[in-house]
Amino acid sequence: MKTEGKPMVATRRKTSLTLDAEALDRARALGINVSAVAEAALLQAVAEARRQRWLDDNAEAFAAQRDWHEQNRHPLAGIIAAPGGSSWSR
Repeated sequence: MKTEGKPMVATRRKTSLTLDAEALDRARALGINVSAVAEAALLQAVAEARRQRWLDDNAEAFAAQRDWHEQNRHPLAGIIAAPGGSSWSR
């Protein structure tokens, strides 16, 4: 991405990690960029944690919706699925 004609540069921060020595040696021997792998794994872990937090934060609403659907059926149940397939007709 560019901002006002200049490329955006991600802010980098040096950190220290403790890793299994053998795994680190194997990765280096194969030319694996350990920092890039760690960053990708960290971003994935953050995304998963954010998703789980959102699910947890909204669990009460999901339960209320499920209860409502169990009592009242889904408003589009007749066209979403019917025995033998969709009941939607043209």
